[in-house]
Amino acid sequence: MRWLAKFIYFKLLGWKVTGNVNLSKDEIKKAVIIAVPHTSWHDFYIGVLLRAVLGVRTNFVGKKSLFRFPYGWFFRALGGAPVNRFSNENKVKAIAKIFNEREEFRMAMAPEGTRRKVKNWRTGFYYIAKEAKVPIIMFTLDFENKQNKISEPFYPTDDVKTDFEFMRNFYKGVKGRIPEYS
Repeated sequence: MRWLAKFIYFKLLGWKVTGNVNLSKDEIKKAVIIAVPHTSWHDFYIGVLLRAVLGVRTNFVGKKSLFRFPYGWFFRALGGAPVNRFSNENKVKAIAKIFNEREEFRMAMAPEGTRRKVKNWRTGFYYIAKEAKVPIIMFTLDFENKQNKISEPFYPTDDVKTDFEFMRNFYKGVKGRIPEYS
């Protein structure tokens, strides 16, 4: 199936991947992967194709009810992990616990938390990475240039402001599928 994903991604859609293209060969088995800008449902299949092209297994977290019969097997096969959203348990700690329980877990998410334009990103991904002691890997959803650029692993420090400035700079000038939401 990897050859099919490459054919669709490179030949049919005309996309390219730059930056840390050896992500699958890295020894990074655990990471928080953030995709920006998230402006359209088209981001999903570009991300799925990219992970197949690179040969990297990625994961996501979802509400526990998604993982019940009859769809639970499907979401688990896609790399999903259930989280109880209604418990009193701190969500950052609950997700960090998933990282600690698994040998390999690369959680992909959009820090905007929506497909609309936002002024500030949500911070959960950052604190999950800190709590789980895993790096953040950034990748672009650049529809203007039909390109996914992947960063080297970045370990958050104790300087939140500087870290967010560094991450936002990685995405400077990148336009999503719906440019006005970028």
